[in-house]
Amino acid sequence: MILVTGATGNAGGGVVNGLLELGADVRGLVRPGSEGDLREGAEAAPGDLNDPSSLPLEGVSAVFLLSGYDGIEQSLSLMRDAGVERVVLLSSSAAPTANLDNAVARYHILSERAVQESGLPWTFLRPNSFMSNAYRWLPQLEKGDVIRGPFGDVAISTIHPDDLGAVAARALTAAEHEGQTYRLSGPEALRPGEQVAIMAKYTGRDLRFEAQGNDEARAEMEGQMPKEYVDAFFEFFVDGTVDETTVHPTVKQVTGTESRSFEEWADAHADAFR
Repeated sequence: MILVTGATGNAGGGVVNGLLELGADVRGLVRPGSEGDLREGAEAAPGDLNDPSSLPLEGVSAVFLLSGYDGIEQSLSLMRDAGVERVVLLSSSAAPTANLDNAVARYHILSERAVQESGLPWTFLRPNSFMSNAYRWLPQLEKGDVIRGPFGDVAISTIHPDDLGAVAARALTAAEHEGQTYRLSGPEALRPGEQVAIMAKYTGRDLRFEAQGNDEARAEMEGQMPKEYVDAFFEFFVDGTVDETTVHPTVKQVTGTESRSFEEWADAHADAFR
């Protein structure tokens, strides 16, 4: 039995898909009341990552773990005591910066450190931004065909959640991936305007992207998240401390299959944007 935390989210949902495709037994950790959102074929287990005592670890051999939750050290101790054989941690492209002054990098770095110190065999996944982040455009698309956003000149080789899930599934089910850190990306780097043009192609809408200036973007983002997180993203994508442009071959190396393109993601999810 493999426990997937965040099992109804973008990343965790992809991991559930990948494990079921391999024929694994999957238990999905979900928030109480959201059991029905879990893909059919997986066992739903209500719990909360911020409450280690709620983790359903009985009979679990491996865990897909999200970063940044309270009590991660206690959670890992409970996993070890329960006989868990390996942990696959969802980390970040920011972890290699080793910058503990950056709020986003910090919680991934500290989560990696906690897993390494737990004594459990581990694999770290450091993906680029997800293709499914395009869902953030939906509120604007309800009002018209113009999408305004930050970092308009930054090309990102976004990753399909199911590609992350396919890599995670193999790391969760085979010892050969223990001790490995995998940087993950999609097959091509696209600027936001290029992503919007692809979405326009598959929705039939006359969509266009308008880049925000840094001052406008910062003001809007500070209304949506703590300032330290805004500062972190500006360090990543304005100062260039994180490289999410480079295309990495890791998905094919691990799974034997080429990574999925943003065109494929847009085609499959176009209905949500029409």
